[in-house]
Amino acid sequence: MSTSPVPARLQALRAAMAREGVAAVVVPSADPHLSEYLPARWQAREWFSGFTGSAGTLVVTSTGGGVWTDSRYFAQAEAELAGTTLPLMKLNVAHTPEHVAWLVETLGEGDVVAVAGDSISVAGAEDLARRLGAVGARLRTDLDLPGAAWPDRPVRPEAPVYAHPAPFASVGRDEKLGHVRQAMRRAGATHHFVSSLDDIAWLTNLRGADVDYNPVFLAHLLVEHDRATLFVDAAKLPADVKAALAADGVAVAGYGTAASAIAALPDDAVLMIDPGKVVVAVLEGLPTSVKQVRASAPSTARKARKTGDELDHVRDVMRRDGAALVRAFRRLELGLSAGEPLTELDVDTLVREARAAQAGFVGESFSTIAGYQANGALPHYRATEAGFSPLAAQGLLLVDSGGQYLGGTTDITRVLALGPVTDEQRRDSTLVLKGMIALSRARFPKGASGPQLDALARAPLWAACMDFGHGTGHGVGYFLNVHEGPHGIRPPRPGADLVPLETGMITSIEPGLYKPGRHGIRHENLAVVVQADTTEFGEFLAFETLTLCPFDRRTLEPRLLEPSERAWLDDYHATVRAALSPLLGGEDRAWLEWHCAPL
Repeated sequence: MSTSPVPARLQALRAAMAREGVAAVVVPSADPHLSEYLPARWQAREWFSGFTGSAGTLVVTSTGGGVWTDSRYFAQAEAELAGTTLPLMKLNVAHTPEHVAWLVETLGEGDVVAVAGDSISVAGAEDLARRLGAVGARLRTDLDLPGAAWPDRPVRPEAPVYAHPAPFASVGRDEKLGHVRQAMRRAGATHHFVSSLDDIAWLTNLRGADVDYNPVFLAHLLVEHDRATLFVDAAKLPADVKAALAADGVAVAGYGTAASAIAALPDDAVLMIDPGKVVVAVLEGLPTSVKQVRASAPSTARKARKTGDELDHVRDVMRRDGAALVRAFRRLELGLSAGEPLTELDVDTLVREARAAQAGFVGESFSTIAGYQANGALPHYRATEAGFSPLAAQGLLLVDSGGQYLGGTTDITRVLALGPVTDEQRRDSTLVLKGMIALSRARFPKGASGPQLDALARAPLWAACMDFGHGTGHGVGYFLNVHEGPHGIRPPRPGADLVPLETGMITSIEPGLYKPGRHGIRHENLAVVVQADTTEFGEFLAFETLTLCPFDRRTLEPRLLEPSERAWLDDYHATVRAALSPLLGGEDRAWLEWHCAPL
C-alpha cells in the first residue's frame, strides 16, 4: 500500500509556521497573476494537500486545517485527501463555513495568518485582514511559508513567446493600447498596471505556452500615455518580436523588476489597477504619495467582445473542429463494434489526434474529460494511466473537450450512447437538453446579465426536482483562455457584480445532471451574443450557436420534447450537416448524415 507524502510535507510547513509564530497559513490556488490554471511553481496547494483539482483553498493550522472546494470536486477531493489527515470542507453546503469564516471562528486575539503576497489579490488581502481584525488576529503577506517548506520547488516556465499572426490578430496592439489609454484619461490615471496573463497576451498580440492549455506567458505590463513596459524574461522573446514591440512603443524589462518599477513611480503618478487582478506583492513598495484608481481593467471587457473578423475566424474553426470530432467519434464507434479493447484513455487520444490534423491547431484548450458511465458523474473527471475505465458497448460516455486554434478556442461536451441505454438515462439526457435549448433560443433585453438567464437552463430539471452544482456558462477567449471573464451564466450570488451580456461575447451553454455511481449528463455548445431586434420596449439580444457537432439522438427520449424543441434540434442538425459535409467524405460523411437526420 502506498503512503501519502502529504503528512510529512505538512509537518515541514508547520515547522516553518512555528519558527515565524504563525497560527495559520492559507494556500490559495493562485500565482502572481491570479490565474485559474497554474504553472508547476505555484501549485503549492496541490503539493501540500494532494488535491489536484483546479479550484480550492488549503488552510493549515498547528493542529488542523482543511481543503475547501466546490461540488465539482467533492468525490475527487475525498479520494485524493484520504490518508492526508486533511478533511474536505464542502463549499456552498449548509453548516460548512467558507475558509475565512472558519479562520475567524478558530483564531483569536494576537494570532497571525500568513498568505504569500504573490498569491492573493489586493482586494482579497484587504477583505481577509479586515475580517481577521474583527477577532484580534492579523494578516501577514510578507511570508511565503509554503515556498520555504517546499524543497526542489519548480522554476518558472521558460517557453518562448511568439506573435499571434495576421490575419488572425486583426486588431493591432497600438489600437488596443490606445483603447486602454483612453480609459486611463477618462479615469484621470497616468499609469495602468496589468498582471492578468490573458489581458497581456491580448493587448500585445503575443502568445506563449507557460501555462498548460492556455496560450499565455508570464509577464506584467505597465501602460503610460506615451509608452508601455512589458516585464518578461527577455530570453523568451525572439528578435523580431522585440523589434515589433519597440516599434509600437513597448519597452522590455526583466520579469522580476515589476515591483521595483511600481516602487519608483513619481509622487504625482495616478495608478489605475483592478484590485481583484493584481497581487499584494507587486504593490508593497508603492509610494504612499501615489494615488490609486481602482477599476476593472479596460482590456478585460474589450477582449470579451469579439470583433466581426474574429468571429469569422471562430466560425471557420468551429467547422473544422466539428469535422474533427465527427471523425473521432466515428472511429470510436467503429472500434467498439469491432471488439477493440478501448478505454477512456483511447477517447482522449482519438479526439486529440483528429484535432491535431486540422490547420491552425495549436493544442488542447483543457484536459479532455472522457467519463464512462459512473465516471461521467464527476464533472471534472480525468482518466489517467493510474486510473481509467474500459469501455463497453452499452451505456453513456461523456466527452468534454476543446482545442486551441490560431483562429479561436473551442469547448464542447457531447454524451454518446455506446450501446443500449436505460430509460432513466434517456430521460435525464433529454431534460438537460431541454434546458440547453431553452437558453440557446432565449431573447433578452440589452443590459441583462448571465445570472438573470441562468434559471432558463435549470427549469426543466427543477420541474423534476433535480439540479446541478456548477455554472451554466463561462466566457471563452479568442485563442486565449477557455474560461474568460468578465461575464458568465450562473446562479445569482449576493454581492456579485451583474455583468451585462454584450454583442460579441462568447459563452458556453452547458447545463448538466450528475448521479454519483450511475451516470452524468452534460450538453455543451458555445454561443455568441448577437442583436435580435429593437422594439418599443428597447433593444433585445439573442444567442447564435457557434459549435457544430451532432447530438447523439440515441440518448434522448423524443416524447419529452415539445414540438418547438424538436424543431430547434432538427434545425440545428440541418445546420451542422450543411456546414460539415463539405469537409468530410466517405464513411465520415455517412456517419454525419445518420446522426443529423430529423428526430
